[in-house]
Amino acid sequence: PYGSCLNGSYCITMQSTGKSLKEALLCAQSEDRLTVGVYESAKIMTDDLDSVSFCVLAMDGEFQCDIALQIHFTLIQSFCFDNDISIVRVSDMQRLAEIVGDKVEPLEDAHCVLITNPADGSWEDPALQKLHLFCEESRSLNDWVPEISLPER
Repeated sequence: PYGSCLNGSYCITMQSTGKSLKEALLCAQSEDRLTVGVYESAKIMTDDLDSVSFCVLAMDGEFQCDIALQIHFTLIQSFCFDNDISIVRVSDMQRLAEIVGDKVEPLEDAHCVLITNPADGSWEDPALQKLHLFCEESRSLNDWVPEISLPER
């Protein structure tokens, strides 16, 4: 319940995974490598697929009532699976919006957030590497879109 391990290898706890996600998001944000919003993310995936490194889908109360949003999530998930893009789910869209939004104006749509690769390709983010490993371990346990809890402030 607190993490996953394969063959006694490196274990990633749920708490450290949430912290890694927050670190990766903040790092990508500081380097202008975040795309926020379902439609904006779909456009990046269509126009520049090779630039996408990681996908976060955020659910909230609206998700349960919005069939169009559910369809978009299904399409984004399928696209990520088909193109070997690591993908996770968070249940607190408000917290995700706090992390990736600017402090002046609240985000209207933080249901999907993409982390893209830098243009020069010369970067390695340890937090993002941990997340890729977590996703790989989860897939081996047939958890294709694992849920991560974001840390509190």
